[in-house]
Amino acid sequence: MASDKEPTVIKKYANRRLYHTGTSSYVTLEDLAGLVRNGEDFVVYDAKSGDDITRSVLAQIIFEEESKDGQNLLPIAFLRQLIRFYGDSMQALVPRYLEFSMDNLTQDQNKIREQMSKAFGTGAIDALQAQTRANMAMFTEAFRLFNPFAAAAAAKSRGEATAKGGENGELGDLKRELTEMRERLDRLAKEK
Repeated sequence: MASDKEPTVIKKYANRRLYHTGTSSYVTLEDLAGLVRNGEDFVVYDAKSGDDITRSVLAQIIFEEESKDGQNLLPIAFLRQLIRFYGDSMQALVPRYLEFSMDNLTQDQNKIREQMSKAFGTGAIDALQAQTRANMAMFTEAFRLFNPFAAAAAAKSRGEATAKGGENGELGDLKRELTEMRERLDRLAKEK
């Protein structure tokens, strides 16, 4: 939904009021959520300091939406995993991966809607569940690819012995997993 148009400027004042500079009027978080749904980009600046606070306002919108009955979009397990990534070595990869995943979901959105309209009723739910499973499998596989050490750690925690045993076996497993990861990345690059 990106456009060449400059984003609308919203100013947040100390009294927590949000001012839409394009319409010269005060707006609510619900109004800003509507702008997002309509594909209009905006940035939010603190009126006093001039700091860009767009990220925190968008997070606040998500919090507000999540607190509404029946509006839960983010599963608890996802939120916990997201929190675990803060401060983790994988933290730098998460934003790019989430953007990539959301872009793919957005591109598949029309296909999903078509499947649901064709299926009517329980068939629509089955199609949505299948798409969700496929996305989760892709999500899991991508993190496994970017974290080859997790597989070795999981095997070790399960008490699985390596072929060579000890440190040398684990190092061999890591080298093998890195090679597999390179091959998969090469295949993914060729598919694009």
